[in-house]
Amino acid sequence: MVAEPTPRTNAASHVLCFILIILTALSACQVQTVNQAAGSLNTPIAETPIARITGQPTLPPTPTGSNPEKPTATPSANSPDPQPSETTAPSPNPDLRLTLMAVGDIMLGRTIADLIESEGHTAPFIHTAQVLRSADITVGNLECPISTRGKPEPKPYAFRAPPSAADSLAYAGFSLVNLANNHSLDYGPLALEDTLEILSARQIQTVGAGMHAAEAYAPAFIEVEGLRIAFLGFVDVHPTDYDYRKWEAGPDQPGVAWAHEEQVRAGVTAAKAQADIVIVLIHNGYEIIEQVSSQQQKIAHLAIDSGASLVIGSHPHVLQRIERYQEGLIAYSMGNFVFDNFLFPPNYSAILSVELSPEGVESYTLIDVVVGLNGVPQIMPYTLED
Repeated sequence: MVAEPTPRTNAASHVLCFILIILTALSACQVQTVNQAAGSLNTPIAETPIARITGQPTLPPTPTGSNPEKPTATPSANSPDPQPSETTAPSPNPDLRLTLMAVGDIMLGRTIADLIESEGHTAPFIHTAQVLRSADITVGNLECPISTRGKPEPKPYAFRAPPSAADSLAYAGFSLVNLANNHSLDYGPLALEDTLEILSARQIQTVGAGMHAAEAYAPAFIEVEGLRIAFLGFVDVHPTDYDYRKWEAGPDQPGVAWAHEEQVRAGVTAAKAQADIVIVLIHNGYEIIEQVSSQQQKIAHLAIDSGASLVIGSHPHVLQRIERYQEGLIAYSMGNFVFDNFLFPPNYSAILSVELSPEGVESYTLIDVVVGLNGVPQIMPYTLED
């Protein structure tokens, strides 16, 4: 059963209000560059407040082993049509507990790219790397290709990060990133190919995109102390002024994994046959909308019903509610994490910290984050004494 954290104390709320006042005061000199979603929305589903952690977050201990920072990735990740091992693997220790941390959109282009070039690769995560690296597994949604090649697509926002941005992700301890989103092909197939190669060279796994459909839809596997976890990535964004459906990967076409119901069901079922836990990273919903759409809920429930233990969403740029469903957990949107040119509410975000066992999700907490106007996140400071 998933344990839910208790609400934050009133003292923490006073600090939050003070920070929000500062962000509001700064908003007069900052231009919002993101178009808000307009009228043609699905009927939103009623929300419940997001539960918060109480007090200063306690960091889990650094994992032990040959690599004290992160577990070694399973070599078969992102290979076409992975097959279950013929040898039955030993069951993981039922008392085993691992920590997975997940964040929302990471966009390392634009002014963030300038910051990396001027201040070094540690700059985007200088305030959060210690927390992120403390987890056994750290994942996020990479909202840009990493490359110097390609030409921008004819769309309002085309992002691209320099190759040194991969060092930023490695510095923050990311184990895996989702590429199934509406920016991975902003600079075409060449830039996507570079992204896959550059991240792989730094032992950062990817899901949700590839040079053909078999690669895009394939799960990635991470094994820690005998617990094998499969990750899948899918995207389902509504067409606005650009048709993202043409980015769907084909047998011989680079692209992203689209969240067709049959693909989600089959992908999760196949992954569950090869792993102890399945985690789905899904990029869907409406931008700057805090309510969960009926389509978001439908796909997330389908993933859990098919065998997933955890669904982590992105794309709305704002935090959305967390739902306990069946024996699983759904975080519908983790909002922004590293992203410039946004103001409140996208600048108020969080790190999702999940405790995993061989049975699935045991508990979760949210570590509050404030994203600066330059796009760099910081852990929100608060104490019970204030």
